[in-house]
Amino acid sequence: MILQALTKLYDDLLRRGEVPSEGWSQVKVGFALCLDKDGALVDVVPTMREVQDKKGKTQLVKQEMRLPTPTSRSSGVCPQFLCDNSGYFLGVDKKGKPQRTMQCFEEAKKLHLRLLRGVASPVAKAVVRFFETWDPEKCRENVVFAENEEALTEGSNLIFRVDGTYAQEDEAIQAVWQTEYDQGGENTIRCLVSGKEDVLARLHPMIKGVSGAQTSGAAIVTFNSEAFCSYEREQGANAPIGKRAAFAYTTALNYLLSDRDNTQHVGDTTVVCWADGAEPQYTTIANIVIFGKESRQMDNDTLHSIVKKLASGMPYEEKNLNPNCDFYILGIAPNASRLAIRFFYKGTFGELLRNVVAHHERMAICGTTEAVPMWKLLNETVNLKSANPTHSPAMESGLFRAVTEGTLYPAALMQAVMLRIRAERRITPIRAGILKAYYLKNKDARCPEEVLTMSLNENSTNVPYTLGRLFAVYEAVQEKANPGINATIKDKYFSAAASTPAHIFPVLERLSGHHLRKLNAGAQVYYKKMVTELMSILEDGFPVTLGLPEQGSFYLGYYHQKQKQFEKKEDK
Repeated sequence: MILQALTKLYDDLLRRGEVPSEGWSQVKVGFALCLDKDGALVDVVPTMREVQDKKGKTQLVKQEMRLPTPTSRSSGVCPQFLCDNSGYFLGVDKKGKPQRTMQCFEEAKKLHLRLLRGVASPVAKAVVRFFETWDPEKCRENVVFAENEEALTEGSNLIFRVDGTYAQEDEAIQAVWQTEYDQGGENTIRCLVSGKEDVLARLHPMIKGVSGAQTSGAAIVTFNSEAFCSYEREQGANAPIGKRAAFAYTTALNYLLSDRDNTQHVGDTTVVCWADGAEPQYTTIANIVIFGKESRQMDNDTLHSIVKKLASGMPYEEKNLNPNCDFYILGIAPNASRLAIRFFYKGTFGELLRNVVAHHERMAICGTTEAVPMWKLLNETVNLKSANPTHSPAMESGLFRAVTEGTLYPAALMQAVMLRIRAERRITPIRAGILKAYYLKNKDARCPEEVLTMSLNENSTNVPYTLGRLFAVYEAVQEKANPGINATIKDKYFSAAASTPAHIFPVLERLSGHHLRKLNAGAQVYYKKMVTELMSILEDGFPVTLGLPEQGSFYLGYYHQKQKQFEKKEDK
């Protein structure tokens, strides 16, 4: 399904003129080898361009150019047509393997002479003459090479230019390459992606741009070990995919990953999304609503109007948005030389927005007014001060499905938030929102809906919720009596109070009596009345232990009560 969706995206992008046709790819190039008509190296020209980073600093980046699609290669010698590194084009050894480097040059020479020897184009003749006359063992005698040796051997891709014309732009050379690409391969198979007969793609082009993966590229479909092969089939023959489909899905995915503005990151997962027809306005809205990207193209009122209409199943004609448009989200994670699919979503755009809006409504709680993106939710489950703050991949994919598909939240999410609350003794608005959203969706009678409210529910008689409120009141009394105290009751007793209240609350009750005597008469009356009202709900005494759902009620009661106190201060 994923490869079929990406192949269809390629067709859409091709119709829009945003990706090269089959057999051609956008490749990053560092330098051009300038040749005269006799194939002599006369100059080296950088093909880099200046760009500004987010801080406004100018830096040089390698320019992407339309070139013949590179052949996938791992450890073997495999030359590329018209674009390769100095080992293949110049025979220069920088890795201490002179014999292998000479073999690379000879293979590149054979490839270019085979394809270009019969071409009458002056550019093709110059390239042929270059390979016929270039001697890797005497390369340092060439003045141009000697002056540019450091740049040429840094590993960048090199291309050819003759009298101001790049070799890949010559029409005669383009025709030769297209014929070679179309006829390449011998094994004809039934493609698993398209269902049509095609030449087998033994190796698939590499995917580049996934955070944490190899910069040279990694593969989604690969069989580079005997353990993955069966019935004596090798490499791509184990899952036969045609050359056309392999080119299409990798080109489309590389196109998505190259757009940094529309590539999101959730933990170690790189996320891309797209709509049927490759319409960019859908992606823009999804990035804002799901991943919290800043909106530069529309104001909040317009965004809310769009989301409201589409989520209710109505089109938004001003932006040409249709709620029934199919939408896709793909999460990819690095996995050594391969790529792992962390999650994949396919559904209508209106359905997606309905699920996301419902998630945001469950998350809504006093103390915050913003919709929380996924990466912020996950940050609340780890210790950000640790050397390597990482969260569970299973929790990440489970949370994604809960947000986009409306499934149950993963239990690991609630457990991780509980762990952070106990460890840090701190309930942030996002953590409180997670507890509220979790138990609204994952129903549990021990954490009833009466405590899962936006703000304080003073009418609730839930015991754990009331205990959380009572703890917040005891803390407020201590803060009023001893402002600026180093170790508060929250520092000493918070986690224990939430799990074993019968052992802790009698202690807190005695301490609160001492703290109350330090307050003025008006404050004593105010807090005593509040404690009395809460204690009346706890007439059966304090429970010995509280389970996880009941601890969730405790934390929400504490958080709501604290927020209520902050509101009173603001009112005064």
